[in-house]
Amino acid sequence: MIADPTYPDVVQLAVPAFIALILIELFWIALRHRGGRYETRDAVTSLLMGAGNVASGIALGFVAWGFFMLLWTITPFDLGTAWWVVALCFVLDDLRYYWVHRFGHRIRWVWASHVNHHSSQHYNLTTALRQTWTGAFTFMMIVRAPLILMGFHPAMVLFVGGLNLIYQFWIHTEAIGRLPRWFEAVMNTPSHHRVHHGRNPRYLDANYAGVFIVWDKMFGTYVPELDEERVDYGLVHNLGTFNPLRVAFHEWIGLLRDVFQPGLTLRQRLAYAFAPPGWSHDDSRDTSAAIKEKHLARHPEDRGTPGFS
Repeated sequence: MIADPTYPDVVQLAVPAFIALILIELFWIALRHRGGRYETRDAVTSLLMGAGNVASGIALGFVAWGFFMLLWTITPFDLGTAWWVVALCFVLDDLRYYWVHRFGHRIRWVWASHVNHHSSQHYNLTTALRQTWTGAFTFMMIVRAPLILMGFHPAMVLFVGGLNLIYQFWIHTEAIGRLPRWFEAVMNTPSHHRVHHGRNPRYLDANYAGVFIVWDKMFGTYVPELDEERVDYGLVHNLGTFNPLRVAFHEWIGLLRDVFQPGLTLRQRLAYAFAPPGWSHDDSRDTSAAIKEKHLARHPEDRGTPGFS
């Protein structure tokens, strides 16, 4: 095998651009009086969540890196570092991201880590920084294993993952409307991602893409943003707090409380951890599928429309 390649920490390099774009968006909203809004406490919480994500990555990043390097020592393949290899790795890693993101909404254990990203009731560029502190505990790192076993070096895999995160930053805004149709057809855009952050029944569990929206169209999870239905941001049951500790850990606490409540079978305890969010043994809560069905019971005219097909 060739010597281990090195790649820059592109996310760290992009931080000044993130700050500049946040200031530009804030100025644009203040000047135009449209394109979203900022709430100081909400924005500060998002920034603190972003800082915590960086800190947790520094503290626990060795776990994923050690796992990836172990895989690298056992794979017989090495695709090298040619530009087309990096490009292919970027596309395949985005497919990996789609499934990890989808798992994050369909498996409560993973949702417990991802939920904080959806906890803001606003949608602006600071929302992009509202990232998890507990990603390592979901073990979703294993979804990257096939890439490394195929011959993509771990450093390359992490590099393209950073590029993926940078791309997703700019789509967290209401200041940009719909883009040209050809771009909207292939790429993830602010319009597509606004849908993903919606708590409207129509918009639940849709548009998981990171960079290429084609994955959602291929796997049946694409829902367009409709002019007649404005996106309502946040969680189905909003937290009502700006405390970053509660934002980061509230779902883990709720999960553990549910799993260890008395009188449950082993199957029920496992379901509280790994079934879709909202599952309950006594049907006292609603999953996203149940929320959609209840909406259709009230609005049968919506059946067959986007988000309810």
